[in-house]
Amino acid sequence: MTKDFTIGKITPILIRFTIPLVLGNLFQMTYNAVDSIIVGRYVGKEALAAVGVCNPIMTMVLLFMNGLCIGAGILMGNQYGAKDYEMLHRQISTTMIAGIVFVTVISCVGAVFSPQILRLLQIDVTILEITTEYLRIIMLGMIFSFIYNFYAAVFRALGDSKTPLLFLVMSSLINIAGDLFFVIVLRMGSLGCALATVFSEFLCAVACAVYVQKRFEFLKIKKGWFVFDQSLLKKTVSYGWVSAMQQAVPPLGKIFMQSAVNTMGVSVIAAFAAASRIDDFCYTPEQNIAHAMTSFMAQNRGAGRTDRMKAGFKEGMMIELCYGFIVLLIGFFCAEWIMGLFSTDEAVVAEGVKYMHIIAFAYLLPAATNGIQGFFRGIGDLKVTLVSSMVNVIVRCIVIYPFLKYVYSGIEAFPITYIIGWTCMLIVELPLLIKTYRAFECGKRQS
Repeated sequence: MTKDFTIGKITPILIRFTIPLVLGNLFQMTYNAVDSIIVGRYVGKEALAAVGVCNPIMTMVLLFMNGLCIGAGILMGNQYGAKDYEMLHRQISTTMIAGIVFVTVISCVGAVFSPQILRLLQIDVTILEITTEYLRIIMLGMIFSFIYNFYAAVFRALGDSKTPLLFLVMSSLINIAGDLFFVIVLRMGSLGCALATVFSEFLCAVACAVYVQKRFEFLKIKKGWFVFDQSLLKKTVSYGWVSAMQQAVPPLGKIFMQSAVNTMGVSVIAAFAAASRIDDFCYTPEQNIAHAMTSFMAQNRGAGRTDRMKAGFKEGMMIELCYGFIVLLIGFFCAEWIMGLFSTDEAVVAEGVKYMHIIAFAYLLPAATNGIQGFFRGIGDLKVTLVSSMVNVIVRCIVIYPFLKYVYSGIEAFPITYIIGWTCMLIVELPLLIKTYRAFECGKRQS
């Protein structure tokens, strides 16, 4: 069901829109975590390390695709808010065609050059073979991830975050069942996890396409919809590439971090893999709140409602900070119990607890930076989000090796460098936010 964000009370709108996003991502992360838990407990720490090594690579590709969808979604939100349905149809068609071509090329390149990519990450030779198998299968299934994320972006641009949730829940449950069958019953190891993931994404993509065709006349793809508008593509790319780069920058940084982790032994690699999954559970709802702010502001920008854009930012930031404080408490006090879910190896659990006890105090920082990025995406100023994200990642990458050599030689160095990166990101964003917000107050910023 679509939703007009230009009317109604703001906080309930943001919360109602955010909840399905959060639930959807929690389900998605749950089946990612289930991969790690099942592999760690029923196969071994080598397989858990293999899955962990591939995670930032897969995340980078997925977030790059999502960035393109988010950029297009901003334009869709503007068009829907302005009630320009003809342009909206052309936008949807152009984005789908361009996205499928792009993802197909990336998937094939990633599958062919998987061993070379993993060697660049200085992966332990003892897990190179199983990691290569896992990565190749996941890369070949990326086209199904794009199809789902494309439809999800369309729904969210029109104010509907519930429909994508339903399909993601279905995919998650199928993936968990597949993990249990392929890994525990058939004893296929990390390869079974990869097959379960791709199969669940395939079914989700097919279900989305069928559902749209049968239930939504407004979104139904017809022969006349297969239009490739080059002029519209240029505008989409101008939004999409910046959003895609911004989405892909953090995983690039994580890949760099992973290359440092890969030199510290299998126990630390496994602990970092599990701790990274936990981080995802904590960070992603903050990103979801920001995406809700973006969708809200995009529609109101299209409708010329500057007053609602300002109010939406204030109320969205309050939600972000409240959530950040809650996960701070959970991450610190429940660290040992949570790590115990991923592994029974005492060394792995101990390393993960060290990581979590430091990173928990930082969860308020990405809450603030995500909220600010939601604001800038919503007004169409995506360069700010890209620059600030790049500052965050570049600072982390510059600091990590000196920290490992001169300050902390263990896993503690990683959460500390994350904190430094987020702090620098906030320092970059705040002056730009103040300047832009004052322009709104003076009526200089076009809504």
